[in-house]
This record gives sequence, structure tokens and C-alpha cells, in this order.
Amino acid sequence: MYQTIMVPVDLAHADRLEKAIAAAATLSRVNAATLHFVGVTPGAPTEVARNPAAFAAKLENFAAVQGELHGVPVKAHAVVHNDVDRALDDQIKALGADLVVMASHKPGLKEFVLGSNAGHLAAHSPISVFVVR
Repeated sequence: MYQTIMVPVDLAHADRLEKAIAAAATLSRVNAATLHFVGVTPGAPTEVARNPAAFAAKLENFAAVQGELHGVPVKAHAVVHNDVDRALDDQIKALGADLVVMASHKPGLKEFVLGSNAGHLAAHSPISVFVVR
């Protein structure tokens, strides 16, 4: 049913991704699908990494650990972009993803004013989006 499952990750909040990754891994095993961990970073230094190359290395490591932990095939895709929503939209197309599984969190003021990344994908994506809180 699904072959390419995209899992957007925010490495600054990796501790909050456990449920979404577990759900994605279950779907991966049931469907013999590959999980594609997608992380978006700006070109400037962040709290996660000093530069895009360091971010990509951290994302690769994170994906490898999750793949081994859950026993599923994984790939990591680090994207340098200032607009997370646009970057995720582009990655859906680039990967040929047929499902997105992503974590959500309790909304704060920013999400009420600007909206959330999960909400954007759920509303605008041409494929199914499974948002896990």
C-alpha cells in the first residue's frame, strides 16, 4: 500500500518524536516501505548544528539509530531552506512519497497565529498525512 513514507523531523525536539516514529516504523514493517527522515535547516547556525554539513551528519546518525532500533530501512534527507512548509512540500514530490507521518505538539501562540507545519501539510498535501500527537 505504501512504499515511501516521509517522516519530517525537528532535531531540536528529537525527544518528542518517539510516538510518530514508532507509528511510521509499524507502517513501514507492514508495508515493506522505507522511512525517509527529512530535516530542514537554514544555512545559518542553529541550536542543532553550526552548519548544514553538521546538520546532515546529525540527521544521518539519527536516522541510522532509528532504523536499527525499529528494524526498518531508512534514509536521511537534509534540506537547506528557510521555509519549512515549502521544503517539506518539495520533498514529498522529490521522494515520490505516498504517506507522511509526522509529530505534532501542543500548539502555542506561534501556531495559532502562523499555523503549524503539520497543519499545513495536512491541508495542502496531495498525499495522506498522519499527524501523531
